[in-house]
Amino acid sequence: MSYITDRKRAEGKGASGTGTLDHWFMQVSAVGLAVLVPTFLFIFGRAFGGSYEEVLATFARPVPAILSALVLVFGLLHFRKGAQMMIEDYMSGSSRKIAIIAVILFSYGLMATGLFALAKIAL
Repeated sequence: MSYITDRKRAEGKGASGTGTLDHWFMQVSAVGLAVLVPTFLFIFGRAFGGSYEEVLATFARPVPAILSALVLVFGLLHFRKGAQMMIEDYMSGSSRKIAIIAVILFSYGLMATGLFALAKIAL
């Protein structure tokens, strides 16, 4: 005989079994991006319109390069998780699995490409 109630079994579980964890990840990454993105836009805005050498000099410094990498990584992780949650909510069957795999591959591919480009500029 089980003494666990239905509520206790369901606590912390969403449709995918990780509802609370997904919610907190999105909340924390949104707050982090709310701080990072305006700072990145300020640095990027100052470099925008400059000559090729000026832009390279800006992103060769450690603070703009690290800030750009953080925005790239956390922004794409936030995108991946949000798109995956949307797909889980509105799609079903094998098309759901294919769409989730495509979104994950797209976001990590974009992240790798951006970090590679940033590393080529910064180093």
